[in-house]
Amino acid sequence: MTESETEKVYDCTVIGCGPAGASAALYLARAKLKTLVLDKSPSSGALASCTRIENYPGVPDSLSGAELIERMRRQAERFGAECERAQVLSVTLDSDPKQVITADEVHKAWTVILATGAMDRRVKFPGEERLLGRGVSYCATCDAAFFEGKECALVGDGEEALEEALLLTRFAAKVYFVSPKRELRGPDDLVQMVEEYPKIEVIKGAMVSEILGRESVEGVKLASPDGKEMTLAVHGVFLLVGGGAPTTGFLANALPLGEGGCLVVNHEQATVVSGVFAAGDVTCDHVKQAVIAAAEGVMAALAVDKHLNRRKSIRMDYR
Repeated sequence: MTESETEKVYDCTVIGCGPAGASAALYLARAKLKTLVLDKSPSSGALASCTRIENYPGVPDSLSGAELIERMRRQAERFGAECERAQVLSVTLDSDPKQVITADEVHKAWTVILATGAMDRRVKFPGEERLLGRGVSYCATCDAAFFEGKECALVGDGEEALEEALLLTRFAAKVYFVSPKRELRGPDDLVQMVEEYPKIEVIKGAMVSEILGRESVEGVKLASPDGKEMTLAVHGVFLLVGGGAPTTGFLANALPLGEGGCLVVNHEQATVVSGVFAAGDVTCDHVKQAVIAAAEGVMAALAVDKHLNRRKSIRMDYR
């Protein structure tokens, strides 16, 4: 391996920048380990959606979850962590170094910490699984080009959905932005851009009741809270609505999953694959509190340090 190739390999890639991922990155960077953090959207996590937090230790004044996450991220960056906004599409964990694939790049690292949270949906819409890959997609960044000149629907309401809708307009003839909520969530300038964009029609307060089509998507049926229904004739349906299931879809079969789709880890947050760790809501038996997710992120970082330096036990450091 040449020196230039070596420089491209991180000591650890952290996927996700909620309380677990940000805390892991802080400890890794402070230990002078070359650390990359990949996060698809600052506003897409469970903590970021909280409008008021008053019980996080050491933070006496109430603040929003997004503000708390931003503080954690800046602190990690201050010690040298590199934070990049990118959606992870797939991983190769049985290689050495391991590979984390985004839409634009293949990132290499000797270890990986999975801190992707639990925002996936457990219950699928009628027609979703049958038409997945045949017009149904979860990623406009990945699949928008397949819908050149066609009409599509994108279902979601957060910052990630807003950005994906704008990206989709580069290819689609028209985009129906279907929001389950009455108001769109995200930065004001981004919301305004989506609401005023000529190729986007915003439909608020509606949810998918069925995705229609035989061999491929032919339309989507929507229902509003007052019982009214409408059908959109579209060729693509992009689903960016969340739930409470662990976010593990990008792993494919790289790791075994526990009950409910969570990642099983030991007392050091290690998975069954050497050099791969997990922390926060994505793990099994996790109590969904920000401070606990942060603690698990710290434990994962200390375990990474132990793994890379081939120590027999985790090094204690209270400073």
